[in-house]
Amino acid sequence: MATPTLSRPTSTPSKGPRLSGNTVWALGYVAVIIGLFLLYQLLLPNLVDSVNSVFYSWLPVSTINECLMWAIMALGLNVVVGYAGLLDLGYVAFWALGGYTAGWLMAAPFNWEWDFSLMSAVTTPGTHINFWLVCIIAGCLCALLGIIIGAPTLRLRGDYLALVTLGFGEVITQFFKNSNDIAGLNVANGDGGISIIDPIGTGPFVVVGVPQKLLNNTADNVYKILVLGLLVGFCLFVSLRIREGRLGRAWLAIREDELAASMMGVPLVKAKLSAYAVGAFFGGIGGVANASAITGAVSPSGFDFGKSVLVLLMVVLGGMGNVWGVMIGAFLLSWLNSAGLTQIGVQIDDWFGTSLAGTLPRYNYIILGVLLVLMMLFRREGLIPEKRTKALMNTPNRTEMEALGADITEAEEESEAIAASDAAQDAEIAASAELNPVIAEQDERERNESDR
Repeated sequence: MATPTLSRPTSTPSKGPRLSGNTVWALGYVAVIIGLFLLYQLLLPNLVDSVNSVFYSWLPVSTINECLMWAIMALGLNVVVGYAGLLDLGYVAFWALGGYTAGWLMAAPFNWEWDFSLMSAVTTPGTHINFWLVCIIAGCLCALLGIIIGAPTLRLRGDYLALVTLGFGEVITQFFKNSNDIAGLNVANGDGGISIIDPIGTGPFVVVGVPQKLLNNTADNVYKILVLGLLVGFCLFVSLRIREGRLGRAWLAIREDELAASMMGVPLVKAKLSAYAVGAFFGGIGGVANASAITGAVSPSGFDFGKSVLVLLMVVLGGMGNVWGVMIGAFLLSWLNSAGLTQIGVQIDDWFGTSLAGTLPRYNYIILGVLLVLMMLFRREGLIPEKRTKALMNTPNRTEMEALGADITEAEEESEAIAASDAAQDAEIAASAELNPVIAEQDERERNESDR
């Protein structure tokens, strides 16, 4: 008899390792930045004017740079609000300190007379330090300010925390408004601010045809896409790495339930101060980028409370806790503020013969407010929410009537249990009486007397 032979099962070819969601998003971001640079540097100059005008009207290069700068600010606030759940309404203070740090270290003198240059292409009198070094210095100064602001607020939460941070933001703004006479010293030139800040230097990249200094013109703004895109990429990398580590998990635990997090051994003081420091570091980088690459100047009028609200709206619109959603929210709102509303008005004017091109941008905060209300009504978790936030937002709330109905149901169940237990006890007593003839005879005698 032949013995059956066992055949080896055919193995299906194993697929390669799948890319994680963050890796796919990161590769997409790099592709978008490089694609935008190549589009405006090589492709659009060779196209006809009718095509050029569409791109330069709806998406100017300066608007792209502004979107990248706002993305840095939104990523910083997302660390504080989206990760740690600490509502901060004074985030503009870090932006202001970063901008004025650039004014102190990258500008002609307005109060002091010495000249100092460090790795800078600017040769005029004044203090001129390399842009990248100033980003690090401003980030560290803002991180220190974040710890100073965060220390008194460790016991606060919710509305009280928001009010305290709002107060700190206003204090910083008022300080710079009156900085032309601080104990007789002109610290930051008051309302006039610091008008001429050094442009970004390109260093050794001059040998490949890059301008030595990136000025505020269309040709140089194209190269700023790469510079600001690199800064955004750094903030993205830090945010994602911290989010996946122990500190990021501690922030999420504090956001979900601070009391439970403390009972589980999460160091609240260290975690909260770290959130303020990291968020403030990003804010300092954004302030330097704004002063050097976008405006070329810094003044107190650019750091009002509305800027803090706008950054917070970017975080909420995109999806708190999700860096990619926050970036999309920042790009969308900054585009609307910069060029979007104007071009939408121009398009409506062409279609219907109205005159909205000049008036529509003046109602930007009304439009953004309506947009926020609609988001809270129909998609309060944001455009691309974090999984935790989405699950929490979609969990139905227990209303007062539901709570009352649950209490009534619980009371009915308790009554039924008591009634069932009484019936069981009566049956047990009756059974015991039937087993005892003396007790049974006594019960019969009592029933007969009651019938008479």
